[in-house]
Amino acid sequence: MTKISPEIEENMQGEVIFPVSADVSFASDGFPKYKLGPDNQIMEEPKEDNKGPSLKEVVEQETMQLSDQHKRLSVRDLACKFDKNLTAAAKLAEEAKLREVASLEGHVLLKKLRDALESLRGRMAGRNKEDVEKAISMVEALAVKLTQNEGELIQEKFEVKKLANFLKQASEDAKKLVNQEKSFACAEIESARAVVQRIGEALDEEERDAQNSKNQAADVEELVEEVQEARRIKLLHQPSKVMDMEHELRALRNQIREKSIVSVKLQKELAKSKRAEQNKSAPYVLDGSETLGSSLQLKPRSDGSPPLSKCSVQWYRVSSEGSQHEVISGADKTFYAPEPFDVGRVLQVDIVSNGQKVSVTTSGPIEPAAGLASHVENLLRKSSFEFSVVISQMNGQDHASHSVHVFNVGKMRIKLCRGWITKAREIYSMSMLLCGVRTNSNTAAKSLFWQPRKGLSFVLTFNSERDRNAAIMLARKYAYDCNGVILAGPEDQA
Repeated sequence: MTKISPEIEENMQGEVIFPVSADVSFASDGFPKYKLGPDNQIMEEPKEDNKGPSLKEVVEQETMQLSDQHKRLSVRDLACKFDKNLTAAAKLAEEAKLREVASLEGHVLLKKLRDALESLRGRMAGRNKEDVEKAISMVEALAVKLTQNEGELIQEKFEVKKLANFLKQASEDAKKLVNQEKSFACAEIESARAVVQRIGEALDEEERDAQNSKNQAADVEELVEEVQEARRIKLLHQPSKVMDMEHELRALRNQIREKSIVSVKLQKELAKSKRAEQNKSAPYVLDGSETLGSSLQLKPRSDGSPPLSKCSVQWYRVSSEGSQHEVISGADKTFYAPEPFDVGRVLQVDIVSNGQKVSVTTSGPIEPAAGLASHVENLLRKSSFEFSVVISQMNGQDHASHSVHVFNVGKMRIKLCRGWITKAREIYSMSMLLCGVRTNSNTAAKSLFWQPRKGLSFVLTFNSERDRNAAIMLARKYAYDCNGVILAGPEDQA
């Protein structure tokens, strides 16, 4: 233990040593702990850090994540993230200021401490003087360490300021982008509302004028296409309104479809009533069922009507809208049996007497036979099908024999035979003709006209109207699939 001489003790008691820490305060309420290492180096004792990464590291990590996720995040969320990190950067800047103040206070404290130790060194001797000089060396080393920390603090402050400026600029850019996207979304929503309003006006106009429903439906379809352009509205801005608009459009499409169906029905009823009014004023009337498999006969309405024997007659196929008239060649008698080509069309017969023409039409389109379509579908599953027929005429002459023949309709050709005797066998070609019989006959609904090739023709009578119509439909289907041939009657429009 070092002894202190009485003279030194008296001098120490005589001089007043001013306190050096009276005007010094630290933000952390504590001074770092140091120890003297080899070669009188100041070594800072490591502190236990239980708080995790520093605030600066957290801000830098989140900034990198924001840059990576910029394309995946919405504009609004991105702006919120930048605002949050801007606040964190400001907090970090405040902390840096506090650390700068603490560093300045540390310099003041070290200077006062060194001055005190210098004053003590002048009054000390022996081992005490060595201890004081050692303490002065530690203080000087500590001052150098503090200066280095100040340099690091200045660099960190510069980086924090740079990061804060970057986040501030990014936040401002994000807010501008949010406002711009919001204005675009509002404009598109207003445009969509205007389109929906126009659709409502178009629907009201369609209800007021049922006759022009088709034109209005076309206008509504154009409006629907315009509304589909409104689907470009981003779901990030107004997802609920976009979904509501889609539901409204779906409901409007259903209403338009229903009104179109009702409009078509009304037009058919109107055309039917017009034809009925025209037929009432005509001196002739059509007798018979207006379905496939039946027969229609033209009769005088009253005894005062001109006799049909002195009139010329011609049958026509008319489209359901009445825009197209097709002459049925050879149908110039008072009796006509509809064939499959007539289904869905209106039949019209013109009667010319003494230079005056009178027209009589069916009340509506010819209806298909019940169950015939499914029956033909079943027959199409086979490669060929045979029908029992009787040859009524051959090359325009009555056929004396009424023996039963087999009419074979195949995918590649048609064959007419009796046992081993073949009457005709021809592949489908442009010279082949096939249609229903168009002459006055009690069996016209069961008969068809077949011309395998030029110079050879037959009139065949089937067992039933169903077999006759099924044979015509099968032959036309196979002919079209085989060679693209459309089987029709003489001089018919293919």
